Amino acid sequence: MSPRIVPRAALVGLAGTELSAAEVALFRLAPPLGVILFARNIADPVQLRALTAAIRDLLGEAAPILVDQEGGRVARLRAPHWADCPPAAAFEGLPEAAARANAALHGLMCREAGFDVVCAPVLDLRLPGAHAVIGDRAFSADPEEVARLGLAWAEGLQQAGCIPVVKHVPGHGRALVDSHLDLPRVAAPRRRWPPIAGPSRRWPGSPPGR
Repeated sequence: MSPRIVPRAALVGLAGTELSAAEVALFRLAPPLGVILFARNIADPVQLRALTAAIRDLLGEAAPILVDQEGGRVARLRAPHWADCPPAAAFEGLPEAAARANAALHGLMCREAGFDVVCAPVLDLRLPGAHAVIGDRAFSADPEEVARLGLAWAEGLQQAGCIPVVKHVPGHGRALVDSHLDLPRVAAPRRRWPPIAGPSRRWPGSPPGR
């Protein structure tokens, strides 16, 4: 029998809506830390619960299962099976309680589906002239407003029992290209970079995401 490879701190994706035989064999040989699911992995609530349960049967109850669930354009849980929620930009200028409650709704949907880590909130700035890949995914162009609403969002997810992962690090707001397709290069001098990282240090349990 082949020796079991020592687990590594890797988060991996899956090919489809259920674990394939090849994925099961790989996870038994070299179990990852956890799994992140995307739209290709999600069909409906029954299928999704079965998939997250199968992942934990294989990797253990402590294995994190992640999902991008921001609202707006970036949401893996969508209608007709789940509630559609507005993007972050819709909360600019609103009370923190509104952002917190909306994030808690996201968190409750995710927990019910079997997720325990939600890749949100987005702390990028919504800057004119930047690539639209961020756009309304950002709360504001004002760093203080982003910090205020981002903290409320993280608190809402935590209240629902989910771990928030803030993103993007080192930041995407000034990028002129989509980093999924090209390598962004930010030419702005450092003095123009806002101190957005400072407030996030107040957030225990909110690791940065890329």
